[in-house]
Amino acid sequence: MTMGQPAPTVKVDRVSKAFGQVQAVADVSFEVYPGEIFGLLGPNGAGKTTTIRMMLDIFKSDQGQIEVFGRPLDDAAKNLIGYMPEERGLYRDLKLEPTLIYLATLKGMSEAAARVRLADWLRRLDLFEARRQKVQSLSKGMQQKAQLIATLIHEPDLIVVDEPFSGLDPVNTRLVKTIIQEQAQAGRTVI
Repeated sequence: MTMGQPAPTVKVDRVSKAFGQVQAVADVSFEVYPGEIFGLLGPNGAGKTTTIRMMLDIFKSDQGQIEVFGRPLDDAAKNLIGYMPEERGLYRDLKLEPTLIYLATLKGMSEAAARVRLADWLRRLDLFEARRQKVQSLSKGMQQKAQLIATLIHEPDLIVVDEPFSGLDPVNTRLVKTIIQEQAQAGRTVI
């Protein structure tokens, strides 16, 4: 870190993870700073999702160190993170609006604040008319946009998106790219 440069939001230092005989991640290191968009690129099976899951303390690394916000990840810091997993994590049998409000309250938002912020997101992502539909009745692209709302509604400092464009058409891919760029311009870290 140079003089005047902020501390990294995420620091991954020589991290490795094996599952039995399979070495999923080997000696990975990187740092990501506020306002940056950082992409983990590689073919299927390269360890991208495993690295993300170690970063988020879902998996423990076999060796190496990970710091988020300058320290090992703790429960307080988890509310400062928005995570969009590769697999959709929405409750399929519930209606969209109450599902997204519930997920926002899990990140520390009041129901009233979540409701206000949600209306804007639903309009922006063209889901407002679908807000009373069950999640399972939505198209894959609509579910992906809903998952993005769940990731961003609490205005996290660190945004982690795994396969954010999955199921999106070109118009919505462009919209999601714009939103990700806006998040970075607002000083948030995007991985």
